[in-house]
Amino acid sequence: MNTYEFTGRRAVVTGGAAGIGLAVAQRLSQSGATVALWDRDPAALEAAKRQVAGAFTVAMDVSDNSAVERAAKSSAEALGGIDVLVCSAGITGPNTSVWQYPVDEWRRVFDVNVHGLFYCNRAVVPLMQHGDYGRIVNIASVAGKEGNPNASAYSASKAAVIGLTKSLGKELAKTGIRVNCVTPAAVRTAIFDQMSQQHIDFMLSKIPLGRFGQVEEIAALVCWLASEEASFSTGAVFDLSGGRATY
Repeated sequence: MNTYEFTGRRAVVTGGAAGIGLAVAQRLSQSGATVALWDRDPAALEAAKRQVAGAFTVAMDVSDNSAVERAAKSSAEALGGIDVLVCSAGITGPNTSVWQYPVDEWRRVFDVNVHGLFYCNRAVVPLMQHGDYGRIVNIASVAGKEGNPNASAYSASKAAVIGLTKSLGKELAKTGIRVNCVTPAAVRTAIFDQMSQQHIDFMLSKIPLGRFGQVEEIAALVCWLASEEASFSTGAVFDLSGGRATY
């Protein structure tokens, strides 16, 4: 495994107790970073602490702005600042047509995937501005570019993540802070438990490589974007789609 130079860097990973978030946190830690894990599952956080050396953990829901602000403050105090933010927390919502989509479920998907990510970006940017340095990597999805049938809330929410990333990247372009997002095709994690088998089969059928992505593959790109070396990319979108993306 290649590593990047993160010695002395302080990183926050949301959804950091499992899946892509945990893989990113492990790679950051192994590369020298001090890591704070934010997740809504206290038991999973306890297990993750055994896999991420010296991790600071915060049990919280990113859809609660007050909780996000408290987490940002406590993490900055515990780590001595925040240099890196990786927003991996997300949910899929049900698989159904737009006209049958439950309104409450639609709101919940946007509360976590869009509003929660906005709260995290919003809370951490001022902390990065103090040192005029930072790397923000938002986890979007190829569904946000293509729009998956029977996954309208998820697709629309990930399109919003792409738009927010582009806006924030431009706003901070004259500073030392870089903001990018990645758009993976499907990666087999616990999030599959929220999907129908029919939808899982559909996603696999769209990937020319014929397999799902691995969390370690996503973490490799995320950690490059979170490194000092990613100095000329901001407001950008990076695909990891197994050949699915067509533009």
